[in-house]
Amino acid sequence: MAGRLTEAGDDALVRVVTPADGHARLSVEKLGALGESPSLKWLRAACQAMLPRIDLPELLLEVHSWTGFLDAYVHLADVSTRMHDLPRSLVALLISEACNVGLTPVIKDGDEALTRSRLSHVDQNYVRAETHAAANAILIEAQRGVPIVQLWGGGLLASVDGLRFVVPVQTINAAPSPKYFGYKRGLTLLNAVNDQVMGIGQVVVPGTPRDSLYILDCLINIDAGPQPEVVTTDQASDSDMVFGIFSMLGYRFAPRFADLGDQRFWRADLSDGTTPAYGPLEAIARNKINRQKIATQWSDMTRVAGSLVTNQVRAYDLLRMFARNGRPTPLGQAFAEYGRIDKTLHLLSILDPIDDTYRRKLNKQHTVQESRHRLARKICHGGNGQIRKAYREGQEDQLAALGLVVNAVALWNSKYLSAAVDQLRAQGVPVKDEDAARLSPLGHAHLNVLGRYAIASSAPAGGLRQLGEIPDVPDSDAGADEEGV
Repeated sequence: MAGRLTEAGDDALVRVVTPADGHARLSVEKLGALGESPSLKWLRAACQAMLPRIDLPELLLEVHSWTGFLDAYVHLADVSTRMHDLPRSLVALLISEACNVGLTPVIKDGDEALTRSRLSHVDQNYVRAETHAAANAILIEAQRGVPIVQLWGGGLLASVDGLRFVVPVQTINAAPSPKYFGYKRGLTLLNAVNDQVMGIGQVVVPGTPRDSLYILDCLINIDAGPQPEVVTTDQASDSDMVFGIFSMLGYRFAPRFADLGDQRFWRADLSDGTTPAYGPLEAIARNKINRQKIATQWSDMTRVAGSLVTNQVRAYDLLRMFARNGRPTPLGQAFAEYGRIDKTLHLLSILDPIDDTYRRKLNKQHTVQESRHRLARKICHGGNGQIRKAYREGQEDQLAALGLVVNAVALWNSKYLSAAVDQLRAQGVPVKDEDAARLSPLGHAHLNVLGRYAIASSAPAGGLRQLGEIPDVPDSDAGADEEGV
């Protein structure tokens, strides 16, 4: 990177500057947005026009017909027990929880699967944390098999962020935060989303605590899919100690920084005691890692890592123990020193003036997370989007249902987007992979989540619904000379 900085010159996006105070720092310009070629704009419009309109209950039943994910809801006492028409009862319960509307809109007297007593029985005996997780695992694996999804990513990049909810009832599992909850109290749904646009794990926490205390608990206990290698989040989750623990567990922790130019860069002596030269970065690599602190605590650091991955202790509890009242313990200091290595590598990857691939991948993943949160807000529309469960278990079950339903929508959209691209290509439209890679399965203009719900399927047996008409086909050369910047 040092050589690249030299080649980049004074007009580079990243350069070392020395202000009047004499302390060298990096000057970092924001990345420009990637351009959108005419072919990409047309493809997005075409796919939107081709997606069938659908009610949310029908969507869930159709996804079940492909995947059998509702079969993961087994009886608490007897896994061999399967009630007649159980999927419709389960869909009704998922709608009532995810849409935050309660049972009244989904009850239908005279319909055995949708009576109040039947729904109450299914809720008590079939719906719980482990069955939600098992059903979600089926959706995650199904998404991996959709052809277009491979263009979006391999599941090795994930983002973790919080979705905030006001809790207007008395509960110990909520806390104040004027920024997010006004004069009320609330909770945070901390959810991990991979680059295949699926929620792979989540945890509910009171208020808006520093998310880094919970991120590892969320990641270590994902429902399915490959374990992410790179995990991005916002800067509020950043600390050197968190970098160290993530690195010990095999993750690249990759938070966003609002003040990239002011971050500390760390250097280390070589094993022979000499200090290497850092070229143009010499002026900013002012801080030296204490390798001895790491060496002294190394055996305990590896034991901590083993305890975390085997779920013998929560990451949240360990991080609090290592940083008592802002004073790190010797073990906490060792993790912080170790984390400074990975943090510096992460910063250098972000600031690479020649190859911006890493930085753009992280930015794209944050956009995926934000889009997913918008979809979740649309689905969880009842009760002004507030969570009114008083007990933690009820809150967790409701938000698990929301995460599951959002995943089902993402899977349904992905499958139909893939079919739309296949149909366009079959009719001679030259759809580029780089354009299909920028489609999103989180659009929801075609999705109805409102009203009293008909819990029934109208999907054709063994196939997909009829796609909409294809808009006018563009010139085959459209956008050929306009690549994204």
